[in-house]
Amino acid sequence: MFTVRKLAFELSGYNKYGVYTHDMIDYTDPVVREALRRLPKDMLDARNFRIIRAMQLNFLKTYLPREKWVTFEQDLEYRYLGQYIKEIEAERAEIQKFGCLNYSDTDWPADKPI
Repeated sequence: MFTVRKLAFELSGYNKYGVYTHDMIDYTDPVVREALRRLPKDMLDARNFRIIRAMQLNFLKTYLPREKWVTFEQDLEYRYLGQYIKEIEAERAEIQKFGCLNYSDTDWPADKPI
């Protein structure tokens, strides 16, 4: 069955470079930066490898061989940032709920310069 979500995934073209949807999330968002900071080192290294490989392939104006493309089903299974983002958003909601005014977006460790 070809759903709209699957069609959008196929048309995005990221799968041809071997990149997952969560690899393309904007890392400048403080929540995402904190989630990336909390990722295990091997997962972060794999993510960085995929992104660097995709940039190199894009520069060379080529794609991975078709058997190495990410499928829609693989992408759905490998949503690795979701649990970390939910956890961080819950932490921030709790801070706001208790009225802790001494915290801001710049107080999170991930907001420090890289």
